[in-house]
Amino acid sequence: MAATLIDGKKVAAEIREEVKAEVARLREQGIVPKLAVVLAGDDPASVVYARSKEKSCSNVGIDFELFTLPGNVPEEEILALIDRLNKDDSVHGIMIELPLPKHINKQRVLEAVSPKKDVDGVHPINRGYILSGGDGLFPATPQSCIEIMLRSGIEIKGKNAVIVGRGETVGKPLIFMMLNQNATVTVCHTKTADLAYHTRQADILIAAVGKPRMIKADMIKPGAVVVDAGINQVEGGICGDVDFENAKEVAGAITPVPGGVGSLTTVLIQKNVLKAIRLQGKI
Repeated sequence: MAATLIDGKKVAAEIREEVKAEVARLREQGIVPKLAVVLAGDDPASVVYARSKEKSCSNVGIDFELFTLPGNVPEEEILALIDRLNKDDSVHGIMIELPLPKHINKQRVLEAVSPKKDVDGVHPINRGYILSGGDGLFPATPQSCIEIMLRSGIEIKGKNAVIVGRGETVGKPLIFMMLNQNATVTVCHTKTADLAYHTRQADILIAAVGKPRMIKADMIKPGAVVVDAGINQVEGGICGDVDFENAKEVAGAITPVPGGVGSLTTVLIQKNVLKAIRLQGKI
């Protein structure tokens, strides 16, 4: 029997309506949520991402401002702009588009953003809140993996969850976010011996490795929930880290790529803008 398809677009639409309603409420109180995006250089993918964020923000009523800087911009200039945005009370969220030009110290720039405006959830203080269970701004993709399950009626509590991948953006934060959901968490990575042994123990298998179709059907426990956080450019489009066509015959439920985890990321960043307003003591 083929797996139930977990529909990311449907979940994203649900969250988008909640965001829209909350934005309307804030605007009635005279608070206009605003996201500022800093783009240095002209990486074509980053330009496309920034523009699509602008469009989706306008769809929910969030103000958006894009700051474009030339590829040869001095680091001091980026830091000065971030400082200005940190101090600007009309800006509630700040995002730095990556990759930054080679001569820029990425860590220094990301850490310059005020933790209470860091809607990408990359500041070490927000990372620390994931560990301590505190109230911070958390990264969108790991949040998406959890939201897509919870809102599709999948129970996480008490389940064996295996995360394949320990990258800074998805795998690592997800370990603690899944622990906070009371899952029993195993983490696999490039040095893991006998990966398939571990993945076959999983009630919930989350793939975040960045390798096209690496998770094969025989690595999945029959009936398991498979969440694919991968997004890989391949000939003819994009695919995930899971060999979807074969995996869906074994799994109990599975997220597709596209149309799964990635569908939620933009709206969860918008949700972070609203959370940032609360953390900044505006409401």
